[in-house]
Amino acid sequence: MAEKAEKELKKSIKRELAGIVVSDKMKDTVVVAVTRYVKHSKYKKYQKRVKKYHAHDAGNKHSVGEKVRIRESNPISKRKHFVVLEK
Repeated sequence: MAEKAEKELKKSIKRELAGIVVSDKMKDTVVVAVTRYVKHSKYKKYQKRVKKYHAHDAGNKHSVGEKVRIRESNPISKRKHFVVLEK
């Protein structure tokens, strides 16, 4: 029993992010822009931060402008570490 509990704790938690597809020009790959708001440490004002992630999209199902959810996965290529889940 204790071994089973340890294995469950050791499983890595996969991040899930939501964003908008900004490029679909590559084969089986989309670029997803994920926006987050960060509070400035000194001025206490919220700033918008945008980061782009390359995600695997088998069959090129998604197009530019769609909202999608992506999940972290094992490296698929040099820059792809995410997989598209759904719209």
